[in-house]
Amino acid sequence: MKAWLIEQRDGRAQLRFADLPDLVPGPHDLQLMVRAAGLNRADLGRNAGHYARVATKPPHPIAGLEAAGEVVAVGSAVSGWSIGERVMGMPSGAYAEQALIDHRLAVRIPDALSWVQAAALPVALFTAHDAVVSNGRLQSGETIFIQGAASGVGIAAAQIARMLGAGIVAGTASAAKIPRLAAVGITHPIDYAQGAVAEVLLTASSGEGAHVIIDMIGAKAIDDHLALAAVGARWVQIGRMGGASGVLDLDLLSKKRLQLLGASFRMRSVEQFAALVHKAWGDLKAAVEAGSIAMPVDRVFALADAHDAQRAMRENRHFGKFILEV
Repeated sequence: MKAWLIEQRDGRAQLRFADLPDLVPGPHDLQLMVRAAGLNRADLGRNAGHYARVATKPPHPIAGLEAAGEVVAVGSAVSGWSIGERVMGMPSGAYAEQALIDHRLAVRIPDALSWVQAAALPVALFTAHDAVVSNGRLQSGETIFIQGAASGVGIAAAQIARMLGAGIVAGTASAAKIPRLAAVGITHPIDYAQGAVAEVLLTASSGEGAHVIIDMIGAKAIDDHLALAAVGARWVQIGRMGGASGVLDLDLLSKKRLQLLGASFRMRSVEQFAALVHKAWGDLKAAVEAGSIAMPVDRVFALADAHDAQRAMRENRHFGKFILEV
């Protein structure tokens, strides 16, 4: 099979397109013929050990964290799955013609979705549900603020918030992306380049602030988040595009009785991961099937063009997802 290997060269992680032996499923695995794979910002780190506690991994360090494909083989301990079924999920090693996924982490693709549409969903959908619902505990009528609203996770979070009846859904993006935010459920788009993010949100919420903060930025946005948080807000930290460490005013955190929560798949066991996936899919399946939750696909690349796709992602001009089509 063709796959993008992660290799260390000259002290840096590099990608190499290579011919590798076909995969062999373990007892709990589904072997997929990959039809499409989604790109994620985590891919730019080129770390093959992203899901550290999930045993199902390819025998080679292959890039990629989400895919849609057709089941071509099942492991000896697998039941309830058949060859030929259409599957989406978050396997290690998705930049390839084949991938392995623990059957407990796989989701059947609704008939209405194409391979490309399905490959765009798993990481954004499951991350956003974990952030907004499980950690953020968003309630109808509350205000949610999504820092990085034009990202895949941001778009999914906005649509979930809209489904849950949030009163105000605010989010930041660059000026070029602002016009597209309304279509995914952002009621109050904010151009982060103009500054005054906290002031805009506080004005929109009549001074109350955000009850839930979905943070894809990290250190650079700490002061804004402390300022715009409502008393008792849940601040869910997902991404660190603006830095991984900074100064946090613990006095203000305490005065506002804020909850700062980390959300990641990286250190979850397969049982924890599976519980998260199936809770999210149980809540969101009907909305995906109805089309009220969907992920915009900015551009589709061929599998062989993964270098170009990652280069485009680094430029950060896209809205929604980039997809590799196999």
